[in-house]
Amino acid sequence: MGARAGCHLHVDPGRVSAPRPVTDVDLAETSLRDLNRMLHQARQGSFRVLNPRGAHAVACGIDTDITVEVRGSVGYYCAGMHQKGSVHVDGNASTGLAENIMSGTVRITGSATMSAGATGHGGLVVIEGNAGARCGISMKGVDIVVGGNVGHMSAFMAQAGNLVVLGDAGADLGDSIYEANLYVRGEVASLGADAIRKDMRPEHVRTLSGLLDSAGMDADPGDFKRYGTARSLYNFHIDDIDAEVAGRAG
Repeated sequence: MGARAGCHLHVDPGRVSAPRPVTDVDLAETSLRDLNRMLHQARQGSFRVLNPRGAHAVACGIDTDITVEVRGSVGYYCAGMHQKGSVHVDGNASTGLAENIMSGTVRITGSATMSAGATGHGGLVVIEGNAGARCGISMKGVDIVVGGNVGHMSAFMAQAGNLVVLGDAGADLGDSIYEANLYVRGEVASLGADAIRKDMRPEHVRTLSGLLDSAGMDADPGDFKRYGTARSLYNFHIDDIDAEVAGRAG
């Protein structure tokens, strides 16, 4: 099977805990199907994936509080449909990182290509490098923090959640956005349809500060600008909703 037990020493400031067992899984010896089956069956514990060599769909569908560390770069849809637990990739990721994430944490130390965090409903996705086009497309509640830049059409049709970009954003940021918040520290090439710059109120500063802390990013919230929806593409005016509901009831 290629799986073997190892040890990982977790160090806290000021104290050292007892060694925590880690199961090593070498994808040079173990099939991807067997790896994902092992992770799905685990109720607890830590796993270290060796030699991923750009494999697709690594650590998909996790729905328990396990920890997975991937030593190397991965292909499409790593940690897709993630729920609970955490996945940490020491490398880069291709299309669809953490696609449809529901909860838990997914972090990569490198960069991600297209559609990172797409359709995510919850949880936290941290990309320490850059993210390509359509980062956060159709996000529905996920929080995404990018340490570098994001590509064009990021947060396209973003419905809810937060996208934090410590670098620059490409063209058409937030095109057709709904109610997500976009925080960008650098320059924005252009805003998409219905996306506008918005005020940074105290509640947004608190939210942003918490996300930066959770992501382990050292940045001043005061350096960011917030973008969101102008609500001009909605099919009704929110001020008229009472009259609309009354008309339907009549």
